[in-house]
Amino acid sequence: MLLEKVQKKFALTKLGAENLIKACISCTISYIVIAMSIGVLYFFTCDMLKLLADKSYTFSVGVYIAEFVVVFALIYIAHYIQYNMTFLNTYTESARLRINVAEKLRKFPMSFFSKRDLSDLTTTILSDVTYMEQALSHFIPEFVGSIASTVLLSIGMFMFDFKMALAAVWCVPVSIILILLAKKKLSSVSHKDRDIQLIRTEKIQEGLETVRDLKASNYTEQYLKEVDDAIDNCEKSQIKAELTNALFVVSSQLVLRLGIATVVIFGVKYLMAGQITLEVFMLFLIVASRLYDPLNATLQNLAAIISCESRVDRLNNINDYKLQTGGDTFEPENYDIEFEDVSFSYQPGKPVLDDVSFTAKQNEITALIGNSGGGKTTCASLIARFYDLDKGKIKIGGVDIATVDPEVLLSKFSIVFQDVVLFNNTIFENIRIGKKDATDEEVIAAAKLANAHGFIKHLKDGYNTVLTGDGSNLSQGQRQLLSIARTAIANPPVLILDEATSNVDMITEQKLQQAMNTMMEGRTSFVIAHRLKTIINSDKIVVIKDGKVVEEGTHKDLLSLKGFYNELYQNQFSSLKGIVNE
Repeated sequence: MLLEKVQKKFALTKLGAENLIKACISCTISYIVIAMSIGVLYFFTCDMLKLLADKSYTFSVGVYIAEFVVVFALIYIAHYIQYNMTFLNTYTESARLRINVAEKLRKFPMSFFSKRDLSDLTTTILSDVTYMEQALSHFIPEFVGSIASTVLLSIGMFMFDFKMALAAVWCVPVSIILILLAKKKLSSVSHKDRDIQLIRTEKIQEGLETVRDLKASNYTEQYLKEVDDAIDNCEKSQIKAELTNALFVVSSQLVLRLGIATVVIFGVKYLMAGQITLEVFMLFLIVASRLYDPLNATLQNLAAIISCESRVDRLNNINDYKLQTGGDTFEPENYDIEFEDVSFSYQPGKPVLDDVSFTAKQNEITALIGNSGGGKTTCASLIARFYDLDKGKIKIGGVDIATVDPEVLLSKFSIVFQDVVLFNNTIFENIRIGKKDATDEEVIAAAKLANAHGFIKHLKDGYNTVLTGDGSNLSQGQRQLLSIARTAIANPPVLILDEATSNVDMITEQKLQQAMNTMMEGRTSFVIAHRLKTIINSDKIVVIKDGKVVEEGTHKDLLSLKGFYNELYQNQFSSLKGIVNE
């Protein structure tokens, strides 16, 4: 029960929660061992006072030296264990947290990412986990250890002398209560500061991603002013957060320091009244000096723990998000894809698909066409289970894809998107993503199949050319050809081509079309396109309008219906004829 609470409270892995408990225990032991030196010092002081009062009194200094050596050895051992329990375990937990978050994100449906900004997720993985690393190594163990050791020390003090103990420790609960009373305010300021920092990060990242468009629109100066404003707001927010934190922490620390004054005032009073001895008075002065110093840092740690709640909430939002699940085997008898009364919406109450039904046969090309925003790309996304349905079923070979693990399902797919993603690596490795154990010969064969070999061999370093950024040292058509080569080497049973030729010139489009025609042979192939000339020869054309299937059949069949497809066809080709005539 305790383990689960700690795990949830600080968004930790199970092992991380176990190690945090061990770290708290080790810190407590470390503080107690340090307090043992007070006992040795107390008895040594008593013997020295007795010696001053009675010159004939004797005691062994060697014994005290031996005791101090033992205590120092114990302190060293305790600190060594504490270091391993806190810092070393924290660093490994930090790695586990990042891996855990990344693994969670890898398994999330696309609906999660449509609700979260990229910079928000990046900040969670980097900044939030880094802050939690500091909390796990410093704030939490030291706070728990200090409080636990203070409680034990206070119990001993009350057993020794109740009145002097009360004079020494009354300020401790008062100081902590002051911080706890400010918890709501500290948490609120921390959340607001976190949001403002996120806005700043988003603004800077937006500029890096859209620098070309900013320059093209002559918007650079205005944008930089917005970035300056975001940075200024962030600075003001952090100053406010620090001042708020300091206000309550410093106030509680001032109250804590009053404890030394009360020990002196009441100690002198009780000493003069003969209610305590000089040795007891000296003991409580020593204890008070040792008691308040670590508690000063403890109050700061408590404020920091309260401030980290916003980061814990963000990590828990990821940890608690429902994962897509399913079986880890998927071997259908065939790869016919059936849509059965499929309905889907990205936002509640705003359907994108409404009772869509059709079948795409294996070894055939099925084209999805329609007006923009009609739901074509959504159909492709649902087939790959990027999203889960609101209603209905999608079956592959009679198997409901909702029962299959998304990663297992995607192993049967290759998708060529309109926007190609390439990585800062060689062309060899970028193509090899489709098949991790592919040989160089297989990569070259796939490139030839995709009509990419021609331009690759003319590059200075050929297949060993390192792509910069997202393949920015290649043209859009060349990047698309690499994407098709990556698909070719994967050799999947299901192929989805989503506007793969929309951003290229006519010559490159012909190369792409030839490569794709070769790729689609013997597969269940989906083609999504606005250019109707690229799908005229498809085995089936499914026409989607406003989220509904309004027509389906071959090109010739659909033209004969004189319906929506015919309207799209006539509009598109009449505009082309107009351009040619001009």
